[in-house]
Amino acid sequence: MYTYSEFDHAFLAERNAQFRAQVERRIDGSLTEDEFKPLRLMNGVYLQLHAYMLRVAIPYGTLNSAQMRQLAYLAERWDKGYGHFTTRQNIQYNWPKLRDIPDMLDALAEVGLHAIQTSGNTIRNVTADHFAAAAADEIIDPRPVAELIRQWSTDHPEFQFLGRKFKIAVTGSATDRAVIKAHDIGLQIVRQEDEIGFRVIVGGGLGRTPMIGKVIRDFLPRADLLPYLEAVLGVYNLLGRRDNKYKARIKITVHEHGIDTIRDRVERLFERIRPTFTGLDQAKLAEIEAAFAPPTLRKASITAYDAAYSTDPLFRSWADTNLDAHRDPDHAIVSISLKAHGATPGDATAEQMRVMADLAETYGHDELRISHEQNVVLPHVHKSDLPALHAALKSAGLATANIGLISDIIACPGMDYCALATARSIPIAQQIATRFDELRIEHEIGALKIKISGCINACGHHHVGHIGILGLDRAGVENYQITLGGDGSEDATLGERAGPGFSAEEIIPAIERLVYAYLDLRDDAEETFLQTYRRVGLAPFKTALYPPEAVAAE
Repeated sequence: MYTYSEFDHAFLAERNAQFRAQVERRIDGSLTEDEFKPLRLMNGVYLQLHAYMLRVAIPYGTLNSAQMRQLAYLAERWDKGYGHFTTRQNIQYNWPKLRDIPDMLDALAEVGLHAIQTSGNTIRNVTADHFAAAAADEIIDPRPVAELIRQWSTDHPEFQFLGRKFKIAVTGSATDRAVIKAHDIGLQIVRQEDEIGFRVIVGGGLGRTPMIGKVIRDFLPRADLLPYLEAVLGVYNLLGRRDNKYKARIKITVHEHGIDTIRDRVERLFERIRPTFTGLDQAKLAEIEAAFAPPTLRKASITAYDAAYSTDPLFRSWADTNLDAHRDPDHAIVSISLKAHGATPGDATAEQMRVMADLAETYGHDELRISHEQNVVLPHVHKSDLPALHAALKSAGLATANIGLISDIIACPGMDYCALATARSIPIAQQIATRFDELRIEHEIGALKIKISGCINACGHHHVGHIGILGLDRAGVENYQITLGGDGSEDATLGERAGPGFSAEEIIPAIERLVYAYLDLRDDAEETFLQTYRRVGLAPFKTALYPPEAVAAE
């Protein structure tokens, strides 16, 4: 993984010292909150519902054990003993005191972490496939590209004050595990004959006006990446709306002008910009790629794994849900669920972070990943080590066997923390997970992605959930709308609104009716919820949600 250079350390030290002085001026009253706001946002500091919040970047979701232990230290030293992993592969601390945040930033810098561009109208933390460098279907590791974009975009003078925030995601596989079509720019690494390049997608995004991105370039040579990105950002910066912040994202720019017009403008600007890139970016990319050399994988018997799988039902259940195929058949990709039934999705205690750091160091080549689904991944674990790793996870309360199942819910912090939220997300997620654990049908249901947002900003990605839940305020009462059939994969689709919303008391029974309808409708146990929905459509699910007797009672 990338290791900070002397320049990086000096840059962070100067940046943090500058922010420390700004914090001191805010505390002594020299700066008003309005004056301080743009300064704190440049350093990942929000003012939430109850307190300040610090959002720390985990670029492309990659950490080593020392970094994870430092995140645990921050949680214990300056917060309430836990952190919250987000859908942008970041971690949030919800309870720091403002005067402590400069110390937190200095502690992060010690291990090569920061909070730069995790907020504000700039290019945000670049995300990537959490199975990068391990997935069997990968063309090349996308993380060096993500790191190149991070370095290019950090404090880029032209793009620090865009019309709105700007999000970029990169994947190296045909299977999209990075939701690239819901980003302002999505990059898919592709192969054209003997050349590797990018399929470039623009104008995706969720929020109050959800849109699936459109292909602007079917194949872009690797050497042209940065000038092309600069052209896309340049066109957006000039054409993008600034009269209305709700219409300022690039998705609106593409929608209003059309993809063909945007493509023409980008290509013309790209031709002008391209000669100014003299190859230094490619030299930098080669240097970065060297830092991402894959680990040396050992060869050993997997007898211990086979024995545990055949004799231990708890281990077998966990292995069936939480392991994915590795490029080396003697290894596995391990997903650690941060979704124990009844827990807050994405939260990890300081002690759990230390356990995961220890396990990465012992069994996983000192590497961890944060997924956009708010779980933690050990990408390279030999199968012979899996029984011992599972036992350690079980002792730490981290062995929940539910990856990809109904309780593996993405949820934003909602009204428990966020000043923008209009409804609670966390309690709804907890209640759904608890209810289906009580029913003991979670594994019978199979693959099903529920995603919950506490407002129309859609931080919980509800638009691309197989079942999406959007919490809204209706005359002072929480009301939850349901969307069905969304998908954040390579076949990205926005969910359809099912009908009127449900109260907080009604939403869990409504989800239960949906699930039982699916079990009745599916062709066989192999047909997933999404496959069934695509086959039969909305109508039978709508009937289950709004049975005639319930409608008549209203």
